[in-house]
Parts: sequence; C-alpha cells; structure tokens
Amino acid sequence: MDTSSPAVFANGEVLKTYQGCRVRAVLQVMRNEGGVLWGQLTDGGQISVKGAQSAPVTHFMEVIGIADGPESIRAEICTDFGPNFDKVAYNGLCQLANGKFKNLFL
Repeated sequence: MDTSSPAVFANGEVLKTYQGCRVRAVLQVMRNEGGVLWGQLTDGGQISVKGAQSAPVTHFMEVIGIADGPESIRAEICTDFGPNFDKVAYNGLCQLANGKFKNLFL
C-alpha cells in the first residue's frame, strides 16, 4: 500500500473542507454528461467527477482524486462497486476518519 499520498475519506460535508487535497469518496452514479459523472454522495450531497471512467447509472463508484471544488473531484482512480453498497456504513466511516479517530487515518 502506497502511503506517500494519503486520501481523506470524504462525504459531502467533509469534501468542502478539503478543497485542493487528495480525497476518496463513494458516489452513486446518476448520469454521465460528456465525460463528467454526476452523482450522489453517501450523505446525500451532490457531486461532479471529471476524468472518471464510465459506470452504469445507479452503480456505486469509489473515486480517488483531487477535490477541486466543494462539490467536485478531478478523478485519478475509479473503482466500480456495483449496484449494492452500504451508504450508511461508509458515511459512518467518513465521520470517524475525520473526527475522533482522525489520527488513525492520516
């Protein structure tokens, strides 16, 4: 595992505080418009992803990249998680990784 450039676990709330930083987020794909994926993050926030590989609508996708705005990521790595994903568990992980247990994740 490469630890030289960690990515913060992010949902919509956390993403806003890490603009310009490397983040990792899971979204449910809603649409693809000209190479930009639009989706919903695990806490309900909306996001656009530039440079992402295509994924079927309604599939969940993990995106690792640079947060280039409060609701936007420039993708480096994308992983299709398929149509089933536990949003509540991931959202809880984001809260722990950016709260009480932050020192364990960065």
